[in-house]
Amino acid sequence: MTSLFARLPRCVGFVAACCVLPLCGAAQAPVPHVLQANGKTITLSAPDGYDVSVVADGLRRVRFLAKSPDGRIFATDMFSRADNSRGKVLILDGWDAAAGRFTKVTTYLDKLRNPNDVAFYTDDKGQSWLYVPLTDKLVRYRYKAGDVQPEGEPEVLAHYPAYGLDYKYGGWHLTRTVAFGKVGGRDRMFVAVGSSCNACAETEPVRATISVMDPDGTHSVVLMQHARNAVGLRWDAAGGRLLASNMGDDQLGDKAPADTLLAVTAAQIATVESSGKPMDAGWPYCYVQSASQGAEVRPDPVWGKDPAADCPHVLKPMMAFAAHSSPLGVESLGGGSWLVALHGAGHPRIGTGYRVVAVSAKGTQDFVTGFLEQRAGKPVVVGRPCGILQIAPDEWLVTDDFLGAVYRIWRK
Repeated sequence: MTSLFARLPRCVGFVAACCVLPLCGAAQAPVPHVLQANGKTITLSAPDGYDVSVVADGLRRVRFLAKSPDGRIFATDMFSRADNSRGKVLILDGWDAAAGRFTKVTTYLDKLRNPNDVAFYTDDKGQSWLYVPLTDKLVRYRYKAGDVQPEGEPEVLAHYPAYGLDYKYGGWHLTRTVAFGKVGGRDRMFVAVGSSCNACAETEPVRATISVMDPDGTHSVVLMQHARNAVGLRWDAAGGRLLASNMGDDQLGDKAPADTLLAVTAAQIATVESSGKPMDAGWPYCYVQSASQGAEVRPDPVWGKDPAADCPHVLKPMMAFAAHSSPLGVESLGGGSWLVALHGAGHPRIGTGYRVVAVSAKGTQDFVTGFLEQRAGKPVVVGRPCGILQIAPDEWLVTDDFLGAVYRIWRK
């Protein structure tokens, strides 16, 4: 991607987080940027010293991004919540440096069932693969540089339950997410499958889980159970751990439970693979109290007396967010800090989320805001951040699946 975007001046190490946000000093006033996308105006505010622009629009429900081995940007588009059969995988191409935009959007795959994200992996024989997790299955295609469509049929690596009462009967949480990491010198693939409900005892063992397996889909083991909807997965190579954004249920009111960012170390992953005993994220039997209460794990008032409840052994989160913030994309900010896209509460009146935040050992701070506006005293959704992709040390792309746009945020 460096051939498209010039590298910009950057800070080094953990100081990078201090330069981005007031994590190490006094607060700074955010700077608003008035943008046009799909014929609409949105004003996004970012820290002083950073700029925001629209690099692609005219999309639908654009979700997550990935960089191909040949440096192109791939994006998923789930079309709409009313139709789960018209999803696409797109290539954002034709970068115009003068205009600061992608001039071409190529459809690589279409007629897909809710493609939430894509991932690339190159095996030990040098063959590159494009992985597409769909509601009902995980598939992969052989990939070579410059492809504008797959040359062959996909390999089906896994099948997933795809029924339920919402999203045109595909289930409440129909996204599937894939990521790759290295554990003990072995390449591992991680796949998240959302729950079928708001709060229930799942009858399908793979729902509400994160699994770990070989890149060809074999030797699959449930790494974490009772993860209601871990939409965002990100391997932290420097820390040797898997990060997962996860959502609490909706039955405890507007202030609880907290949504979370989970971290599972390589050592924990290896232990689960050898023992076959998964880690526990708690849902629906236990929940994490709001972030202001120190991320305490508590028994659920409805499900907490169930024999399956084991709250003392629930994995405590790396970070807790305000209830209903809906964390999705996770990406490196640099220096051990992370950016997390908070998609926003399903009911705008709650007001939580609708922003991109920076997460560090010191807590969270706003990075990009403006996706929720107040008009005549009422909250109005104008955008919802979803996926984040770092394309240079001080440069990111952020998708907006409400406005159908992709933003570029960079240090000036």
